[in-house]
Amino acid sequence: MLSVSFLIGLAFFIGLLFLGQPYLSWVAGTAIYLLGWYVSGIESPVFFTLIAVAAIAAAVFFATPVLRRQVLTRPIMVLVRKILPTMGETERIALEAGTVWWDGDLFTGKPDWNKLLDFNIQKLSEKEREFLEGPVEELCRMLNDWEIAQARDLSPEVWDFIKKNNFFGMIIPEEYGGLGFSAIAHSAVVTKVSSRSVTAAVTIMVPNSLGPAELLLHYGTDEQKNHYLPRLAIGEEVPCFALTEPHAGSDATATRSTGVVCKGTHEGAEVLGIRLNWAKRYITLAPVATVIGLSFRLSDPDGLLDGEKDLGITCALIPRDTAGMEIGNRHDPMGVPFQNGPIFGRDVFIPLDFVIGGRAGLGQGWRMLMESLAAGRSISLPALSVGATELAARVTGAYGTVREQFNMPIGKFEGIEERLSRIGGYAYLMNGARTLTCGAVDAGEKPAVVSAIVKAYLTEAMREALNDAMDIRAGAAISRGPKNIIGRGFVSHPISITVEGANILTRTLIIFGQGAIRCHPYVHEEMEAIAENDLARFDKAFFGHVGFVFQNMVRSFLLGLTFGRLVRAPLNGVSSSYFGKLTRFSAAFALITDLALATMGGSLKRKEKISGRMADALAWMYLGSAALKKFYDEDQPERDAAALQWSLDLSLYNIQEALRRVLDNFPNRPAAWALYVFAFPFGFRHRPPRDSLGAKVAQGLLEDGEFRLHVTSDIFIPPQNEEGLGRLEAALDAVVKAASAKNKIKNAVRTRLLADMPDTQLRDEAVKAGIITADEQLLLEKAEKIQDEVVQVDVFDPETYTGLKG
Repeated sequence: MLSVSFLIGLAFFIGLLFLGQPYLSWVAGTAIYLLGWYVSGIESPVFFTLIAVAAIAAAVFFATPVLRRQVLTRPIMVLVRKILPTMGETERIALEAGTVWWDGDLFTGKPDWNKLLDFNIQKLSEKEREFLEGPVEELCRMLNDWEIAQARDLSPEVWDFIKKNNFFGMIIPEEYGGLGFSAIAHSAVVTKVSSRSVTAAVTIMVPNSLGPAELLLHYGTDEQKNHYLPRLAIGEEVPCFALTEPHAGSDATATRSTGVVCKGTHEGAEVLGIRLNWAKRYITLAPVATVIGLSFRLSDPDGLLDGEKDLGITCALIPRDTAGMEIGNRHDPMGVPFQNGPIFGRDVFIPLDFVIGGRAGLGQGWRMLMESLAAGRSISLPALSVGATELAARVTGAYGTVREQFNMPIGKFEGIEERLSRIGGYAYLMNGARTLTCGAVDAGEKPAVVSAIVKAYLTEAMREALNDAMDIRAGAAISRGPKNIIGRGFVSHPISITVEGANILTRTLIIFGQGAIRCHPYVHEEMEAIAENDLARFDKAFFGHVGFVFQNMVRSFLLGLTFGRLVRAPLNGVSSSYFGKLTRFSAAFALITDLALATMGGSLKRKEKISGRMADALAWMYLGSAALKKFYDEDQPERDAAALQWSLDLSLYNIQEALRRVLDNFPNRPAAWALYVFAFPFGFRHRPPRDSLGAKVAQGLLEDGEFRLHVTSDIFIPPQNEEGLGRLEAALDAVVKAASAKNKIKNAVRTRLLADMPDTQLRDEAVKAGIITADEQLLLEKAEKIQDEVVQVDVFDPETYTGLKG
């Protein structure tokens, strides 16, 4: 009887597993039952017949769409309609903005790794490479971040250089006088410039990110494009975009900026237009902008447009000299002197032609902003984050070799080594995510969820890397002045955390909130079917969804039992096992997502802690995927093997811990207990990267090794005679060249060929004893001199100190 009961249960389980194919499900179930009946030797034809008839009836029921939909699907549709969250128009537009890409694969529980590895990331063109090696390098040589801080602005020469070399026109096509760069080139420029000056990087980023040029390219009229784009490309017009205001920060739809359709005078004639009132703040480039992009809520109370009274959020371009505008004052964001300030408008009248897209753009502003943000957020801030982290890796790797305490380089101490490994690992991991995401944008994707991931998680990783770099540099990091290489980036990093969607909001509301609906293979389809009251469409989506849940239940359990070994890896070598492990977590993630949606329904969007942890799991799956892709694209070099393993071990551990915290706090405890079994049958076995692995990553940053050069190859390296990083690089070069001679002397002292004495005397005695040559003595003396130089910090006399700014 036990075997029969077991097989009957298995029959129904398989029936659910194949619900998308009703005949197959119930035929399989009946066959397994018959096998159980035969094996068990039960001689009860009546019981057997009843079960067989029931199975056949069920097969007929599920295979008859009209009957199934009316009897079963319609009540389910009514129930699901009550469970799903209500969604307004603005939420719907935000949800549907952009495209689904690799994030969609991660939601399936069975990502197609060959698809990812075969994906072609666009390379830099010859023109783009020449720009990076020419104007970008020249601009970086012109920049001195300490002098910029003291002047509270870029120099006039730098402003002119930026404009004349079309830095403001990277995204503007060549037909309008711009550079027409790819996303990967745009990102490369920002990465390099940000390693030199945050102020310069932000100044270049904004005109090429969410702003007038981007909106005009996609939504502007031909007249607007022809007028503005050539001027924006050469810096004749400096743009800003005014979105944020005191009562509308992360919730941009709460804007109190208003526009009322009315008649007014423009250039001496009465025209139909809009009277605007607004108070905006935190607007980058506002103090120097000549054309202002403005978002506001538009209404037509007098019906002058013969349409709706409340048209919704609208975007317009307004010249700086328009009457009623107050502009020019500055905010001071963390003392970093990029141009940023408020803009006020009181009874400002503009003609309808100023609306982006003309009359067709009325009320379309929210859609414009969400669709543009879906791609634009993928580039600038992730690039800046990579630039800062690569700089941290370059600086700390050199400093860890040059700086000595207790008669040994500080990089050899395990406490420092632990921080170095994190900086080096993050630099590798983050750059993989940067290039992969830019590749998606260049391929025509607008990856809304992925762009939110790289914005939030790369800026957070930058924060950790800069914290570690500050700790390693210690006193040299907290003493301001020209010698301080890291401090300005450290001070400015909260700005990146805050802008383009604060990270707290992005993590807890957007990534999983949007992903669970948009990237899920069935949920969005179900919601649309319900909204359109399409029973047949819902029937197909719902039963496909049920089958999907049970498939992932089996997949998650089996992959959990085998730790992903059932997955056939597309590659051999050090990376091979990670494909199966990530697939295992993709299946677990998909299963937990469906149980969360089923048990929490519309309340899930208010469970921000759970949503945030699910976002963590999704983000680290993406970051781990990006590291695997980077390793593959670069021909799996041994040089990067430790960094790859470190990145994937960290990713897997973070995914596990995020899902563990979800289950620990899952409101429906019986569901949580089941998920523990199916998702983690052997418990939580992943651990953070091993100390020995971290040591390899850290050692790769020290002594100017191949890994250090590769992982920091995207930033600007100043000449060795320049204070700061230049002199530190010179010191590293000198120390490396003198290392052999220094080791000879240390060995001689240890074996008592030489007595322990002051360094100067020891070198003289070593030459006399033939332990080192005279040339080696010169190398040691040069290294000691420059080591002493680069560990010094800036000192100011009282008068100079009181005048310091920034």
